[in-house]
Amino acid sequence: MSRITTHVLDTALGRPAGGVKVRLERMSEDGGVADLLGQGATDEDGRLRDLAPPGPALLPGVYRLTFETGGYFRDQELEGFYPRVSIEFEVRDGLEHYHVPLLLSPYGYSTYRGS
Repeated sequence: MSRITTHVLDTALGRPAGGVKVRLERMSEDGGVADLLGQGATDEDGRLRDLAPPGPALLPGVYRLTFETGGYFRDQELEGFYPRVSIEFEVRDGLEHYHVPLLLSPYGYSTYRGS
């Protein structure tokens, strides 16, 4: 399992959101994208466990998860307001695990740091 993982739950339908495409990037100090670290799609349980490359530690800095929510809503035959959701967060200790869930509905979302 990578040091950065995510879990997407569709709160409107009350179930995991499978098939959501996700991209992980590390940001440069000036706020631009420095590196694309990984990408994939959530499984049928709404989880993506192997997003960051394996290694002993993450570099400290700001990372961004981008969820392609527009495609997910189209696949569910729903009209959504957000075509994508981007979450930026800071890694201070590269040896820790960072779990960043997304709670999603067609007209809103929330996130938190999980474990």
